Amino acid sequence: MFFAFDGLDGTGKSTQMDLFVTWLTESGHDVVRCIDPGTTPVGQKIRSLLLGDEVPIGRTSEMLLFMAARAQLVESVIKPAIETGKTIVSDRYLLANLVYQGYAGGLNVEAIREIGQTATRGIMPDIMFVLDMSPEIASERMQRERDRMEDQDAAFIERLRAGFLQEAASDPRIVVIDAARDIESVQADIRAAASRVLGTRTN
Repeated sequence: MFFAFDGLDGTGKSTQMDLFVTWLTESGHDVVRCIDPGTTPVGQKIRSLLLGDEVPIGRTSEMLLFMAARAQLVESVIKPAIETGKTIVSDRYLLANLVYQGYAGGLNVEAIREIGQTATRGIMPDIMFVLDMSPEIASERMQRERDRMEDQDAAFIERLRAGFLQEAASDPRIVVIDAARDIESVQADIRAAASRVLGTRTN
């Protein structure tokens, strides 16, 4: 079973992932948690390059760097975990590329999706949770220094949200969660959606 979390920065992904992983573990799942980009040595180096501000990176190069990190993540972590029956929970995945470099960044979304099929070997999450809230509220919640990917203008952030919602409208694997509520209510909706898929897989 493969779950991924996505959404605007500031929507509470890390908090909700922590609670979700704890719940899965207590329910008897052998959980592999990963971050995209990251997790592998290659992914960590690419992550440092992408999120830092040492060198300018064009949108196409940016997208391909994310894909390279993801390809290594799939080969080294996700594919072996699936083959051994483990449950994967990832902080972002291919959906983020479609939205950040495609809908918001101006690259061709379908071209990104096609490249993503190669990078992921066609391995996609069973559910992608998109934590949704207004960009204004998400921005207010970010009480830390922003990295290169987070430091975007308001119009870009609006396009991000619209992209997530547009993808969700056409992909039943994407579950949009209203994240502008208390932590417990958000987590309850995440667990309810996951339970429906977990139940299907165990019957």
